[in-house]
Amino acid sequence: MPTIDIEDLGLDEGALFLIRRALADLQTGETLTVRGRAPNWERHLDSWRRHEGHAMATRATPDGVTEVVLTRGPWAEDRWRGALATGQSQLEPGDLPAAEADAAWGLAARGATVEAGSPPIGFSLSTRDEIWAATAGELYRQAAAGQWDPQTAIDWDAPFDLPPVIEAAVAQVMTYLVENENAALIVPARHLGQVHPHYREVQQALALQCADEARHIEVFTRRLGLRGHAPMLSTAGGQASLHSLLRAPDFSTAAFLLSVLGEGSFINLLNFLHEHAPDPVTRQICRLAARDEARHVAFGMAHLEHRLAAQPGYLIRLQSAIEQRHEELTPTAGLNEEVFDALVLLAAGELTPPAVARGHLAVQRLKADMAAGRKARLLRLGFLSDEAQRLSDLHTRNFM
Repeated sequence: MPTIDIEDLGLDEGALFLIRRALADLQTGETLTVRGRAPNWERHLDSWRRHEGHAMATRATPDGVTEVVLTRGPWAEDRWRGALATGQSQLEPGDLPAAEADAAWGLAARGATVEAGSPPIGFSLSTRDEIWAATAGELYRQAAAGQWDPQTAIDWDAPFDLPPVIEAAVAQVMTYLVENENAALIVPARHLGQVHPHYREVQQALALQCADEARHIEVFTRRLGLRGHAPMLSTAGGQASLHSLLRAPDFSTAAFLLSVLGEGSFINLLNFLHEHAPDPVTRQICRLAARDEARHVAFGMAHLEHRLAAQPGYLIRLQSAIEQRHEELTPTAGLNEEVFDALVLLAAGELTPPAVARGHLAVQRLKADMAAGRKARLLRLGFLSDEAQRLSDLHTRNFM
């Protein structure tokens, strides 16, 4: 029978730590003898052992030392349960977290042992297939490494002087970009707090997606007013298009409409603006924002590829989401004329018929590139060619 001597150390002075460590080495039914001389230490131990489920017998010794025999009880094992069959601290390539996250795991780290009686915490996104993306962890690491500071990454003091009509076009486009990024921030933010912490890679990827969009809103707003221009037109059609993203019925549909279709087309727009930017600040902003948006599209694609591999029938729901959104937005005007004209003018560079003709052609090419990109992503998700073309054509005229 193992014996430890806590001497005159009280339970509240560290003796309990020594006793717990000694008991941890025993099996249920085995005994531990504890000797001590602190005043009333055995009474305090008696209260603790009842809570822990151990048996206890006390006896006095001839030398005046109190001696306690603790028998390890079975409840000591029952009060603990493994949160997972595996306890990886980090997923290896190809490994997957649990198919369903137990509410009883609460906020514990994945793989931790969770004590029985811990309060269950409900998360509405608690099954793997409805949120998982195989590359979520890698995309998070890329995003963490790729964060940039708007104050230092952009040369806000770069000299330029634009004609008032060109500056107004930039202000109109920036006004449009801000409202689109407002929606692109709100959609992942609405889902972030609903993800069970067991799927931490998804949480982390969404958190940095929100950070990206917040930063985009900052820089687009700052460029809008850089030369003293006020925000310009926001139309009912544009607002209706973006509002429909907020009403997506589940995480996967939201990722599909926002990231795969909307942000995918948004990358084309940002690349267009980078190419035709009339000043260095706008060019820098659009280059950096496009790089961030590419990660968002990659996450949306990876998630939907996972879900469709597990649930091929979900493809019908994605098709219905496009069709329903198109039907809802049919009465609206889509992209407002002011934004379209601003894009034409930025590509033209001046208000002359030949230049405007070139600008108009450039915007038509932009729209064709957007459509081709949407179709390519739809094909990758499993839609047949004709259906992918049809669904791409149904995408909102507001781009996002």
